[in-house]
Amino acid sequence: MPQTLTEKIIAAHLVSGRMAPGEEIGLRIDQTLTQDATGTMAWLQFEAMGIPRVRSELAVSYIDHNTLQTGFENADDHRFLQSAAARFGAYLSRPGNGICHQVHLERFAMPGKTLLGSDSHTPTAGGMGSLAIGAGGLDVAAAMAGGAFYLAMPRVTVVRLSGRLPEWVSAKDVILELLRRLTVKGGVGRVFEYGGPGVETLSVPERATITNMGAELGATSSLFPSDERTREFLRAQGREEAWQPLAADPDAAYDQVVEINLGALQPLVACPHMPDQVRPVAELAGTPLAQVAIGSCTNSSYRDLMTAAAILRGKTVSPQTSLVVAPGSRQVLAMLAANGALADLVRAGARILESACGPCIGMGQAPPSGSNSLRTFNRNFQGRSGTRDANIYLASPEVAAASALAGEIADPRALGKAPAVEMPACFEVDDRMIIPPLPEAEAAKVEIVRGPNIKPLPKAEPLPETLEGSVLAALGDNITTDDIMPAGSKLLPLRSNIPALAQHVLEAAAPGFAEKAQAAGGGFIVGGQNYGQGSSREHAALCPMYLGVRAVLARSFARIHRANLVNFGILPLEIPEGTQIHGGDCLRLPGLRERLQAGQPALVENVTRGSRFEAEHGLSGRQLEVLLAGGLLNYLAGQR
Repeated sequence: MPQTLTEKIIAAHLVSGRMAPGEEIGLRIDQTLTQDATGTMAWLQFEAMGIPRVRSELAVSYIDHNTLQTGFENADDHRFLQSAAARFGAYLSRPGNGICHQVHLERFAMPGKTLLGSDSHTPTAGGMGSLAIGAGGLDVAAAMAGGAFYLAMPRVTVVRLSGRLPEWVSAKDVILELLRRLTVKGGVGRVFEYGGPGVETLSVPERATITNMGAELGATSSLFPSDERTREFLRAQGREEAWQPLAADPDAAYDQVVEINLGALQPLVACPHMPDQVRPVAELAGTPLAQVAIGSCTNSSYRDLMTAAAILRGKTVSPQTSLVVAPGSRQVLAMLAANGALADLVRAGARILESACGPCIGMGQAPPSGSNSLRTFNRNFQGRSGTRDANIYLASPEVAAASALAGEIADPRALGKAPAVEMPACFEVDDRMIIPPLPEAEAAKVEIVRGPNIKPLPKAEPLPETLEGSVLAALGDNITTDDIMPAGSKLLPLRSNIPALAQHVLEAAAPGFAEKAQAAGGGFIVGGQNYGQGSSREHAALCPMYLGVRAVLARSFARIHRANLVNFGILPLEIPEGTQIHGGDCLRLPGLRERLQAGQPALVENVTRGSRFEAEHGLSGRQLEVLLAGGLLNYLAGQR
């Protein structure tokens, strides 16, 4: 039977379940990645499992998020991560070596492999034909321990590309066009495959830009075939032996077909405060900008920054605008320095940041209050930049460079002929900032270094027979994990200190939440559609669990966050449309364990309003066992 590319890779890694849409399947994971904002917790969880050494084919620990060292916390976490990688047999990408997704694409990603990462933009590697999926750190820790990764078998959408991108239009505009059409909820439960004659016109870094922002569609993953363009990129990276041809069968059947004529696209911009609020750049031209930022795991490749440098060469950034540039990897930065493009950026007035995530996660370079900032990043959620009343726009490097010169959002097509950037035949390969695993005997002698900010793992109790408490927060649609557990330079250093970090849960979306939860001894959260979209950060489940939240009731959930809730013993319940629940209402869920074990929906009594209704959970048998045990760590301990 003809298969999609997704089905081929899943079939080769299937360890349990049937490949029927919606049914739970277990996948063997070849590669894992963690980063320092999620990795400290993931490695603490791996350590708690009692496994002496990583069992996946490859594990890489990246330090790329928490690199702003304004106190001891981040630096201590870096030492912990380096010692944990040495102890347990993982590679370590040191601070300054680059953003995890850019470096992984350059040095580790392989066609046909499965990759699980504790970062929602892990599907970047799909630009090389890897089935790459973002997940919570606990799921990644389980995969490093040799366990399967469980998910609902996704439906598969094919995006058929035809034609060729016009001048000044880039890969960023392809994914922005998809977001314009399908919205941030349009990819939930789906993998997006790219096919058609337009695919061969896109380089691997361009493909990776598209698969990276598939996360903003809510997609499980995004995939390009592995073809001669893939082979060229691997050859240029000195890794041609990793190449294999991979493609869907010509007559494979898809659940959804989307057609995009690349030649008909125009430069696009995502407007505040959601990546699907997309409009043509021409409609926004003239919007004043206090800041332009070029970088992030979406648009910091060699091609991206060479394009920006060519546009800026011999010119000067507007005096009204600050331009910051963050190369995605040490490789990119070194090559720009060697060929003179870095000097072009500096002479134009760009401020060069280290090769890290930086402003994309609010780690420095917050824009002025009440201002507009245009960025080549992937998310523009309110407050994510570090300035809550700033307006963040998302666009391509071409639009960003043209706008930095103009001091306002500008259509790059007004600049005349677009610069032509050729991909190098050979990239500069220097892996000295990647520390390889130690031999097992030597690794066993390594002492793991823990700073005072690293606190013990909190664990949930088994689910009780009855849950009762008040609604601590009643929220709307598209609540993000940034809303639930904010990041930024002040809070990211607390990622390994759950008692301290928990004090900031929902602090902007529901001020006073932590104090209310602690005073009440826990309670419930109520949300709307697509609750928990955005980042994979499991802290958005772990911290509410620490505060006593045992159930979240919403109209629907984002995939990763729903899994994270289960992993930490919080029951995700889908409530019927029109259900009336308000903040402060007292809810009671009687006979809960019995009903769940009998395969029945949860019964919810709104004691305050004298109403009752049933709420579906949609959990698999395995997930129910995890939940009843009080989370994945408790469940795995019971399996040993």
